[in-house]
Amino acid sequence: MTELMSGVVEIGLEDHVAHVRLNRPDKMNAVDPAMWKALSAAGELLAATKGLRAVVLSGNGRAFCAGLDMATFQTMGAASPPELESPAPGAVGAARPGNLFQRAALVWKRLPVPVVAALHGVAFGAGAQIALGADLRIAGRGLRFSILEIRWGLIPDVGITQTLRDVVPLDVAKELTFTGRIVEADEARALGLVTRIADDPLAEATALAREIASKSPDAIRLGKRLLDESWHADEATGLALEARFQTRLIGSENQVEAIRANFEKRAPKFSDPE
Repeated sequence: MTELMSGVVEIGLEDHVAHVRLNRPDKMNAVDPAMWKALSAAGELLAATKGLRAVVLSGNGRAFCAGLDMATFQTMGAASPPELESPAPGAVGAARPGNLFQRAALVWKRLPVPVVAALHGVAFGAGAQIALGADLRIAGRGLRFSILEIRWGLIPDVGITQTLRDVVPLDVAKELTFTGRIVEADEARALGLVTRIADDPLAEATALAREIASKSPDAIRLGKRLLDESWHADEATGLALEARFQTRLIGSENQVEAIRANFEKRAPKFSDPE
């Protein structure tokens, strides 16, 4: 595996799949200022990585992410509010809205390739919202999930308006936001907060990412764009996107290779987008 990044967020690349690991295991991967910045930087790095076809997002140690680091939380009232900065000029997502904290979740939604989160232990507060930025979420059987901010007199503000609406109805989102109650794995699956439950969520997320990486990268990228851009759009927009993206794919190099590989009963050999 090729290591692309180390520190409080680690990135390794193997067979077109990036493995992104939150790496503060002694703090249950609670998010501190360094990790906020590293998560955003990780997304920028991966967006510029050639040959990338899928991402696995996980946490080292006992948990995916316990939320905001309490040392950071305790200084909130003693100083001015944290700066809600805009993206630096030229950075990935610079033309899009969102501050540093929101980008920690939205950077996964904005990547052109699918992101599969492997969730174990807890995903609380900011950790839950970072997980919601992924396209798919595989939960361990012992997972505990909570939009916890109300406990501290706050609202969830890590991109949740752009993510939670895609997975649960409005009344469920309100109940979770208003109560901050902890949801265990089975209920999280029933509500739609996670895609599936597994005994080994990291192994299952990795297997799923590898399966995605084996498909045409052109079709996978356009498939993600199609669903993300049409999900809250009007009928005409959705239908136009289907037609436009399909026209781009039909007869393309990778589409022809997919057909040949199927007829020849062999694994396809796809070219990566520039």
